[in-house]
Amino acid sequence: MRNYQQDRPLTKSAIVIGGGLVGSLCVSLLAQRGYKVTLFEKRGDIRKLESANGRSINLALSHRGRQALKLIGIEDEALSHSISMKGRLLHNINGHTKSVIYDPVSNQCIYSIGRNYLNRALLDVAEKDPNVRLCFHHKLTDVDFQTGFITLKSIKSGEILQTTADLIIGADGAFSSLRSFMQKTALFNFSQNFIDHGYLELCIPPERGGKLHPNHLHIWPRRELMMIALPNLDNSWTVTLFMPFKKFESIRNSENLLHFFNDIFPDALPLIGETELKNFYFSNKPSALVSIKCNRYDMNGKFLIIGDAAHAMVPFYGQGMNAGFEDCFLLNEILNETRDDVGRTTVLFTKKRQIEANAICDLAMYNYEEMRDLVTKPSFVIRKLLDTYLAKIFPRIWIPLYNSVSFSHMPYSKCIENKHWQNQILYATFSLLILVMATLVVLLRAI
Repeated sequence: MRNYQQDRPLTKSAIVIGGGLVGSLCVSLLAQRGYKVTLFEKRGDIRKLESANGRSINLALSHRGRQALKLIGIEDEALSHSISMKGRLLHNINGHTKSVIYDPVSNQCIYSIGRNYLNRALLDVAEKDPNVRLCFHHKLTDVDFQTGFITLKSIKSGEILQTTADLIIGADGAFSSLRSFMQKTALFNFSQNFIDHGYLELCIPPERGGKLHPNHLHIWPRRELMMIALPNLDNSWTVTLFMPFKKFESIRNSENLLHFFNDIFPDALPLIGETELKNFYFSNKPSALVSIKCNRYDMNGKFLIIGDAAHAMVPFYGQGMNAGFEDCFLLNEILNETRDDVGRTTVLFTKKRQIEANAICDLAMYNYEEMRDLVTKPSFVIRKLLDTYLAKIFPRIWIPLYNSVSFSHMPYSKCIENKHWQNQILYATFSLLILVMATLVVLLRAI
């Protein structure tokens, strides 16, 4: 075993575990502050792989993510490699479509961006900073919270190394290794909930992608299940099928599959292609969707978890990446506030972020119901019209829920409070109208 120490005489040092999107961004932000940062990632360098393993599902970049990318100077570059989505395009079972614009008032939009592209871009930025060291193929094997040392193993050589830093951050995903060690300590509460729906990624090839209406998130809502499609720069579309695992298991052969798509998604089948559909469907297994909450993100004034490691959520609000990037933005702000007092920073991060993270986890779960079912109901259409009308009249007061989450930096818990307040106003207004109408009817009958 060798003892690995930071090799520059800086007073500030940091370790980030996890080289995904959030970890790579966090590395650059810390390096900009003058920290000597080492990134440890158990996988290989995604930039050197011909085809990256793992999820390639597109991501929806919105304001919260953009503000963090702006801090490291790549917001414009990211937007130039993305496709704007101004609304949802709903496909009914008869093949008819309806556009539902996200923000009819100010025409704001979200952006479809490739996960692998963005991960590579963030690693490129980090690597250019002289304060950054990237160490791939290293797995976290032990953590001593008392001494502050962590132990890692080189997957390639088998070498064991120990190291420490002023700040140690776990940004290693929903099944975080650092969090697993935190879970073994007293008073650390953790919940993990898998929903009974999984997802399977499909694809509409470029030669047929032009048949879909551009600049929209396409949704095929079917109550208990749904399918979505996000655009790619090469004119292909990344398609994701969400449905109960029991339904996935019931489709056992090509005949079942084609019959299912002809019945449920008839307009999508010719876009995907029968042969391609069978190849995609039977060569992959559906993946699980998990929601994770923790009662704290900090430990012993040195350790911190962020992103999915702290608050994994189902993907139905498009806020997983954006919330993780906002974690990095908030961490940077708190370090400014505390003048890089790491002990105070980690505690304040939990205090400021835990309620907000729980709120967006709950909102993400709710939005699945909205996307697969509520969008088809007249009440949803009426509410959308009311929100649009009131937002035009009172733009600073009446901010619809989706807009507050995706197009503002309003705290997630405040977004929910705002929605409840709006519901109360509308309920009181309609109750008053019904009372007035009933009173008029009584008076007219009395005359």
